[in-house]
Amino acid sequence: MTHFSLLDYTLFGLYLATSVGVGLWSARRKAGNLGDYFLAGRGMNSFLVAMSILAALFSGISYLAGPADVYKNGFGFGYAVLAFFIATPITTIWLLPKFYQSRFYTAYEFLEERFGLPIRLLASGLFIFRVCLWLAAATYAPALALEKVTGIPLWMTILATGMLTTFYTALGGMRAVIWTDVIQLVVLFGGQLTIALVAMHKIPGGLGGVWETALADGRMDLNLSFALSDRINLGSVFIAAAFLHLVQMATDQVSVQRYLTAGSLREAKRSLWIKLGFLLPVLVIFYGTGLVLYAFYKIHGDPLAAGLIQKEDQILPYFVVTQLPAGLPGLLIAAIYAASMSTISAGLNSLASATVVDFQQRLSSKPLATDSRQVTGARWITVIYGVLVMALAFAVSKMQGNLVESVNTVIGLVGGPLLGLFFLGMFTKRADTRGALIGSLAGFLSLLSLHLYQSGIFTAEKPAILVSFLWFSFFGCLITIAFGLAASHGRKAVTAS
Repeated sequence: MTHFSLLDYTLFGLYLATSVGVGLWSARRKAGNLGDYFLAGRGMNSFLVAMSILAALFSGISYLAGPADVYKNGFGFGYAVLAFFIATPITTIWLLPKFYQSRFYTAYEFLEERFGLPIRLLASGLFIFRVCLWLAAATYAPALALEKVTGIPLWMTILATGMLTTFYTALGGMRAVIWTDVIQLVVLFGGQLTIALVAMHKIPGGLGGVWETALADGRMDLNLSFALSDRINLGSVFIAAAFLHLVQMATDQVSVQRYLTAGSLREAKRSLWIKLGFLLPVLVIFYGTGLVLYAFYKIHGDPLAAGLIQKEDQILPYFVVTQLPAGLPGLLIAAIYAASMSTISAGLNSLASATVVDFQQRLSSKPLATDSRQVTGARWITVIYGVLVMALAFAVSKMQGNLVESVNTVIGLVGGPLLGLFFLGMFTKRADTRGALIGSLAGFLSLLSLHLYQSGIFTAEKPAILVSFLWFSFFGCLITIAFGLAASHGRKAVTAS
């Protein structure tokens, strides 16, 4: 077991205190109503929104799982990130205006306007289910890193992460989320760059040596087939991954809520284009670090093969504490920790907004409470979700596969049918409420059955993979659209009153 030095612990504590302080500082302006609390008063500029969106897509999970996946499997999933160049224009040009037409608070208000209340509640419920699991993984990831490299028990880290994040998120609302997002993204980017530079300094030939090793060992190869069973190939990179990214960008309240904090549709669109401009350097640093670590440990001995770490997801923190000078390990492990806190805070705020706006306000027959009481209620709901996420985080360690596969499987299972619902509502006139309901259930149940089969639930031995995890969003969307259109009566859906 590798342990921190006293300097590492000191910097670690100071950095986390600073992160919480930023969240509390951003909460200094009291939220007067739910618009302030959930949407930061709809007054954020496009640059801050862009940074926040990017932070949501490259979280603490990405910090650990991206380099780890490249280290073990090659650059394949890095190529999949390029599909954002497909998903972003689609979202910006065709989908984003739909969310601004009626000044929504949540993405799922559109579905009620198009299909009626039951579809809105179904979609919002699926979002809540998925994001609770996603946040549990985001809580577990830094806990895993810290347990291995510092000796801090997993349970202690999970509780500390959850409690600190819930505290400042409940107080600060969306302003706290966005400002901590910006700070953490800068630190994460700088941290990954530091790790890569230190490792390259110890590799013969530096960057050239890393590139030569990657090419010689086929780490940059991409299977040019379209076979569904391949973990990653050309088809999954440019088709399946585009749908996976659309799930996150177009149906996820975590992302849509950020768009709605912008002062106007024009500002929101600009934020998405700014985010796309930042994508390539972030891709190179986040996933290129995996190639650097592969070249480094090819020379210095693979810790995974030697049994020094148990999972590839531990490779980056292992390098940090064994190769960096005193002080830097504490700072960089804290960066992983704080980045996950940033991700969790965004998720908690979005869970609270979906619960309050889509369920509590929409289903309650009582008159709306005063603005201050509504904000107080939203804060308590945030706290409840914080406790739930901490509880679920203890179960994430039982998930099969690495973090990349586990997280994106969950996104596809629930997000694919959700994307199909939005496509039915935005791009078809035939689909009605009945078709939307049947289609989304068909999409979800089909994917769930496939996943359970491939996990070996129904057989004595684990069967061969029929469909890669990357394709789940694509097929969930396609099945939902097909069944939704077939089950519709061809009448325009009733618009919610």
